[in-house]
Amino acid sequence: MAFPPHYFGQDEVLAALKSYWDKGMENAAVLERLHARTGVEGRYFSRRLEEYQALDTWGKTNDVWIETAVRLGEEAIGGLLAETGLPPEKIGTIFSVSVTGIGCPSVEARLINRMKLPVHIKRTPIFGLGCVAGASGLARAADYVKAYPDQAAILLSVELCSLTWQRDNLSVPNLISSGLFGDGCAAVLVVGERLAAEMADRRTSGDAAKLGPRVVDSLATFYPDSEEVMGWAISEKGFRIILSADVPAVVRQHLGANVDGFLARHGLTRAGIGSWIMHTGGPKVLEANAEALGLTREDFHLSWEALRRAGNLSSASVLMVLNDVMREHRPKPGTHSLLVAMGPGFCSEMLLLEWS
Repeated sequence: MAFPPHYFGQDEVLAALKSYWDKGMENAAVLERLHARTGVEGRYFSRRLEEYQALDTWGKTNDVWIETAVRLGEEAIGGLLAETGLPPEKIGTIFSVSVTGIGCPSVEARLINRMKLPVHIKRTPIFGLGCVAGASGLARAADYVKAYPDQAAILLSVELCSLTWQRDNLSVPNLISSGLFGDGCAAVLVVGERLAAEMADRRTSGDAAKLGPRVVDSLATFYPDSEEVMGWAISEKGFRIILSADVPAVVRQHLGANVDGFLARHGLTRAGIGSWIMHTGGPKVLEANAEALGLTREDFHLSWEALRRAGNLSSASVLMVLNDVMREHRPKPGTHSLLVAMGPGFCSEMLLLEWS
């Protein structure tokens, strides 16, 4: 994981937003109430709070996105390579995902130049999947190394949600998002079976604890006629949030059956899942997830904790929870985990993981 250097508590952000929205803040009490319900105590930001006033065009904002995304991407991928000892020439592909800014050349292209990575890396920048992209990108990386078992794939997720604030938008969805979403970056390494065996030959016992789970299978599900539930309305001012109150209802309607059908393909039930790695969508979404699956808040305690510490990081959120599981709450060998995220479309993606 990599984060911008600026971290602010929710009270500090709230005070700054009252100044940022200098018109129409007669509903400041509404803003305070909505922020208090997000479950967020603090978040990382790409700039100091007072600097957002000057970002008054989409062009200026996107320039900051490119600058910050490249810096955080270099930190995340550099840390990943240093920790794993993977030779860069083993990287066959990079998938980069984001829904908070755009660049052409895309971020991973800029990183190949900046980090002197191999020039034959296959690049796949993905835009538009939103919060589900952390799970979807991980699934696509796993698919790639099945086809190229002697190579590695990197997933890079960069989400700088604070750069999507709309100053003239006092709608409830925008007020909620200003209190819920934060900035952050995650990089994940997925290696093919032959490369994994090669790396195992020179692995020490201490290195074993750094290894992640095996991706057993993945399932993507698109829910027809739900495209108005979540997304962006894109104009000359940038990204305007679409966030329907129907999101929890869609989760309750579909998630339980999706999970049961997916697990049944592997002779498993919900009771056979030792840990749940859920996207930190927000309190109402996490509560809907638990209700749909017949689980408790404690089953998702790592997601609630990630939400508290850093807010909703869009596609990077579920990867932050995965990182916390790997480093601090590693399941016993043989345990199955289910990683789940949902996003615009409306859609879901889930991965069945097995720990060694």
